[in-house]
Amino acid sequence: MAAGKPVVILGVFVADTAYRANRQPRMGETILGNSFKLGPGGKGSNQAVAAGKLGADITFLTRLGVDAFADMAKQTWNGAGVTSAVIDTPDSYTGAAYIFVEEGTGNNAIIVSPGAAMLISPADIEAHADLIRSAGVFVTQLEQPIAAAVKALEIAREAGVTTILNPAPAATLPDSIYALCDYVTPNESEVEGLTGITVSSVDDARRAADALLAKGVGAVIVTLGEKGALLHTKDRSDHVGAVNAGPVVETTGAGDAFNGGLAAALARGIEPLEAVRFACAVAGISVTRPGTAPSMPTLQEVEALLARA
Repeated sequence: MAAGKPVVILGVFVADTAYRANRQPRMGETILGNSFKLGPGGKGSNQAVAAGKLGADITFLTRLGVDAFADMAKQTWNGAGVTSAVIDTPDSYTGAAYIFVEEGTGNNAIIVSPGAAMLISPADIEAHADLIRSAGVFVTQLEQPIAAAVKALEIAREAGVTTILNPAPAATLPDSIYALCDYVTPNESEVEGLTGITVSSVDDARRAADALLAKGVGAVIVTLGEKGALLHTKDRSDHVGAVNAGPVVETTGAGDAFNGGLAAALARGIEPLEAVRFACAVAGISVTRPGTAPSMPTLQEVEALLARA
């Protein structure tokens, strides 16, 4: 399958330090863990790796320190077919994240310190405006400064590029950002943070999505974990069930797998409902494997799963 139009992702790389234990320690308490793993992470980087492993023509825009974690980032992207547009930042550090994984469920809790990526500025975005304009699909999240995300979305929108905002981690957003987004892809807790509407059912997700449409978003995709995802526009509302690829090992990075898969599918010209189903399959495979970037499936694996589903 052809790679389709180029995908450009603005975001953050962090080195994931992942700890598995039976439970989280309480404040002031020390417990023994079951395992430790160091690997590549960051929402934007994970999404770029997901898209790259699916065969997309993908470029990732970020800032890194000049250190061992930056070397890890570049090796990760090279291995996944991701072109990097890196602003080297020797006076800062490449980001890192603490990830706790609950052994029995695979659920996680995360602290992210983005480091150099927190210095990404609107001026950096202007310097890479031609890259953004060259894309068919542009994706960003909220781990780097929001002002940089807004500037990039503005440039993409003016150039007619399809824009995706993954509003994670949860943050207060300027009202102006919504009309710049063809797609907004929150999970249940993120959409509650954006709208004040608690999501415990698909109908709740529809009400929350309506609130985002009213702010000017083109389409809302609420990811619902084991319930799949909701694609909601002013004209239609479709619930896409999760695609089961096997027992859940770890949910870390599932949202990133979904967003990378969505971008890759839309860049190939796949219509939105099928693109959401494709993204659900990408996420479905990712949760059956430990880690974040290493869990991202290939196009052949996703197509094989969809053929069986």
